[in-house]
Amino acid sequence: MNARDENARLVIAIDGPSGSGKSSVSKEVARRFGLAYLDTGAMYRAVTWWCLDSGVSFEDHEAVVAATETVPLELGTDPDEERILVNGEDVRAAIRGDLVTDNVSKVSTVVPAREVLVRMQRDIIRDSGERIVAEGRDITTVVAPDADVRILLTASEAARLARRGRQLGAAASSNLEAQVVGRDAKDSTVVDFTSAQDGVHLLDSSELSMEQTVQGVIDLVIRATDTTYEGTTEAPDETGADAPEEARQP
Repeated sequence: MNARDENARLVIAIDGPSGSGKSSVSKEVARRFGLAYLDTGAMYRAVTWWCLDSGVSFEDHEAVVAATETVPLELGTDPDEERILVNGEDVRAAIRGDLVTDNVSKVSTVVPAREVLVRMQRDIIRDSGERIVAEGRDITTVVAPDADVRILLTASEAARLARRGRQLGAAASSNLEAQVVGRDAKDSTVVDFTSAQDGVHLLDSSELSMEQTVQGVIDLVIRATDTTYEGTTEAPDETGADAPEEARQP
């Protein structure tokens, strides 16, 4: 990647619903441009795991907020090395399990808890030298509305369900639709991640492969900034723009 200045600010914000491919695509785009990578969804999942592990009642919103404020979370931003520790424990696999998935909306819909995490996320973006790909449900509108490039990555409901089913394979949960569509419905009560706001580029990955979607994002970055990209390295998986959240289990 060549740019006007290799140390110049380049914040790419990618929003979208479950199964749209935002996590795998964001990570690969960060890798291609040599940027840091922020998975905000992992932060919500880590807090959810912490609440479950600590016996915090999700009905007690004040306790949820307190847990969010004090969670001993260590989150790496290297796209080549996922690092998620809570109280020193590696929770990469645990936060992708059904128990956390079934409860994460009980954290993400608590507005004061979201506000705490938004502040953390903005700090991470700042600490990256503002050279980062950040992805999540409210990245383009709330966390980083001033990002250099803002993208809403979407896909049809059928495509998202099919992808998630392929990703999980034999481990696919019987309540797959509830996990994908149901969580989106719950989270949409506190943040709009289904429609592109002014200045946000829309990219529909329903009929695109992983590589095509990555290239689509790269093209948007090139058009929106002075950044130029040189490289043809293909994404590690050509099964579709679909290896997001759960597929990143070690």
